Amino acid sequence: MKKLIYILLFTCCGMLQAQQWQESFDDALTKASSEDKPIVLVFSGSDWCAPCIRLKKHIFDSDEFKAYALEHYVMYDADFPRKKQNQLPEAKMNQNKALAEKYNTKGYFPLVVVMDKDQHVLGTTGFVARTSPEKYINTLNKFLK
Repeated sequence: MKKLIYILLFTCCGMLQAQQWQESFDDALTKASSEDKPIVLVFSGSDWCAPCIRLKKHIFDSDEFKAYALEHYVMYDADFPRKKQNQLPEAKMNQNKALAEKYNTKGYFPLVVVMDKDQHVLGTTGFVARTSPEKYINTLNKFLK
């Protein structure tokens, strides 16, 4: 029922769109501060990490998650692609490496870090097999309480 309400609400308002992944972590920090929202920092390997690809496909790309995230989170993907054709610009790759040194010291992929606008880590999670977008949202929101 909750899912149906979100879909109807955002469809009727013309707002059903992808959650907005920020282009840089600095953009994410600025948006989090101005909108008073938590940051969801995702460490992924978009072209080599099977659990990362499944998390994106089944959770982050779902209409339910997109609609909820747009209103409640600031999203940033610290991606580490390996294929030459998918390489990121050097500045973005360096930024992602610096974020990994600070928030993903063990090198887990995927790793989802929920933090407040002041960069205090509230909790971490990763890929959870056989979960729904609603359950994943609930997991992220438990860190916010």
